[in-house]
Amino acid sequence: MVGSSVGPVGKRERSLLAEGVGLHEAARDVLTDHARALEAVRAALAPIHAELVGKELESIPVSRLKDVTEGRLRLGALETAGFASVRAVYEAGRYELRRLPGVGAQTADRALAAARQLARAVEETVSVRMDVDRPEPRTTALVIALRTLVEAGPELRRAVDAATRLDERLGALLPAARPAGGRLGMALAGRERRRSALDAVAELRELTADAGARDVRLLLAQASTDLLRTPASEIEAWVDFELRSAEYYSQLAEVCEHRSDVPAAEGFLPSEVAERVHAQALDDTRRRVSLRGYQDFGARFALAQRRVVLGDEMGLGKTVQAIAVLAHLAADGHSHFLVVCPASVLINWTREIGARSTLRALPVHGAERLDAYEEWREHGGVAITTYDMLHRLPAPDGEGEGAKPGMVVVDEAHYVKNPDTRRSRAVAAWTGHCERVLFLTGTPMENRVEEFRSLVRYLQPALLPAIRHTTAAAGPHAFRKSVAPAYLRRNQRDVLTELPALVEVDEWEEFSAADREAYLKAVEDGNFMAMRRAAYTDAEKSAKLGRLRELVAEAAENGLKVVVFSYFRDVLALVRQALGEGVFGPVSGAVPAARRQRLVDDFTAAPGHAVLLCQIEAAGIGLNLQAASVVVLCEPQVKPTMEHQAVARAHRMGQVRPVQVHRLLATDSVDQRLLHILKNKTRLFDAYARRSDTAEQSPDAVDISDSDLARRIVEEEQIRLAAAVGPGQGGAREP
Repeated sequence: MVGSSVGPVGKRERSLLAEGVGLHEAARDVLTDHARALEAVRAALAPIHAELVGKELESIPVSRLKDVTEGRLRLGALETAGFASVRAVYEAGRYELRRLPGVGAQTADRALAAARQLARAVEETVSVRMDVDRPEPRTTALVIALRTLVEAGPELRRAVDAATRLDERLGALLPAARPAGGRLGMALAGRERRRSALDAVAELRELTADAGARDVRLLLAQASTDLLRTPASEIEAWVDFELRSAEYYSQLAEVCEHRSDVPAAEGFLPSEVAERVHAQALDDTRRRVSLRGYQDFGARFALAQRRVVLGDEMGLGKTVQAIAVLAHLAADGHSHFLVVCPASVLINWTREIGARSTLRALPVHGAERLDAYEEWREHGGVAITTYDMLHRLPAPDGEGEGAKPGMVVVDEAHYVKNPDTRRSRAVAAWTGHCERVLFLTGTPMENRVEEFRSLVRYLQPALLPAIRHTTAAAGPHAFRKSVAPAYLRRNQRDVLTELPALVEVDEWEEFSAADREAYLKAVEDGNFMAMRRAAYTDAEKSAKLGRLRELVAEAAENGLKVVVFSYFRDVLALVRQALGEGVFGPVSGAVPAARRQRLVDDFTAAPGHAVLLCQIEAAGIGLNLQAASVVVLCEPQVKPTMEHQAVARAHRMGQVRPVQVHRLLATDSVDQRLLHILKNKTRLFDAYARRSDTAEQSPDAVDISDSDLARRIVEEEQIRLAAAVGPGQGGAREP
């Protein structure tokens, strides 16, 4: 009876079992390959980390051991024997300590236990930094090992998670289902075993069908392929690190399970809010970028609390966190989202969404805004519009699901602090119809309680009675705890301890009408230098100047010093006029060297926020600008080494804060052509030459000819814009 019931079924089951075994082997291969890649990183990291710990312990006097033991340790004999630091005790070992005159077994054990306790504390705090300008064998080995994980990308985490689940389930299912693979196996199995086998087969069939529907085999195969690639050469690894260092540090933190100050990284939220955030899932299937730990927490916070202000200090990636939230909601079935932002960052939002997620970004701006809006209503995606444009769009009325976004993101939310303005009323109309709203602002709200009350009124009005000036007066931590359901803010110094001290952001802007007219005239004339500064033709409407004002204002709110570089003296004069009083400089070629240094000294000595204007050729070499933690480049430079050296004036030894570099760029312009050409030069040669002593002393040694580059860009722009002027008119003129 058993034979007749399983005969035809056994063949199907054998095929199913074979499929399950193949899937199990693929999962185990991924886990093995991933474990090997992790071990390579840990092996490369260990000596670097040990040296850092040793240096820290060397700086701690041996007397600190008495503090650890609450005064119970006698150190006289150790000090007499020449043990001056905790490191000396930590590395000595019990046998060596006990051989010292006057040091008994108890003293030796206590001293060693205290030294180990301090070492464990130091191990949790030291941070490894990889210096791209001073590579050495051990950090090179670490960069090469990390590149394997970085190259695999965000898909690797999904593959490892899928492999882990499959290994666990198939490890139990396959042995249980094995008797069903043949007539004899089922015949010899007892009744309970046969029932278990058939149940396991049913579950196996469901599991393999689900894996097939989600292309899990392809995911696993790609992960193994990525993990088994031939290691990169030293130059390739360092070039890649320079291009995406944040991803390398993110992988490093994940591998070594580095934990920054958890309360600070979580914005000092009360435990009940933090627990709710930790319980919130975060789907990354529609995301193309890895998140830092604090960014992951910020995205979960926005999801768990639904209507909130994310107020992280500038430079911490608020945009990336918002995109992670939108990607999660898209994976959960939502189709329509809205981003409202100043016009100066609309292009950046469009580019970031396309680069960091699979979501479709639709700028709803300009003459074709209504067509774009209807396209969004019908097909979904992320509509990106400006404050000035929002009131012209039909607000959702609840009649159709397509009209109601799954989330509204409001960037630079302090723009709507006055509820009586037109832009504020438009934001209120949209946010009032949406369950999820995310306000972004780098302004510390604890300094502006009335503004914060205005923002909370859009989000969670029930919190208003708890928000008082007396709460803010008690300090930022007390303020954040009192408004925790609706506000999360982290500072750079709390969460960027293991990140590189350089964060680079390209700020893409569109020409104003006057700037575009000036640009077209410069292209027609073949005037390369006029093309480069055309974005500053109209001081009142220049998008670049508008964005620069915003960056400086946000830096002022956070007490950060700013240095602004331009190749052109007239651009710096315009910047000075736009920023008003309290600006130092410009440091230019017309200023004597002694006067330049006095300007820098005065800028450095100024308390809190200050701005220094510098002509890039005059200030890019020799001056120490490490007081600045925000660098703004008004235009891309023809010589990459010139920009590199200018940034290095701020990002150098002794800089205690991460340095943010903002490049102001105009779309469809000389800026875009220049970056494209320079990017497509032979990067490996640049990476090698740029780090040589010769390159540091003579930028011309590795840069291509100014006149050749200018001529090429002018010709390309004339062709692109269908200008009537012929090629060869692109001579570079003096600034």
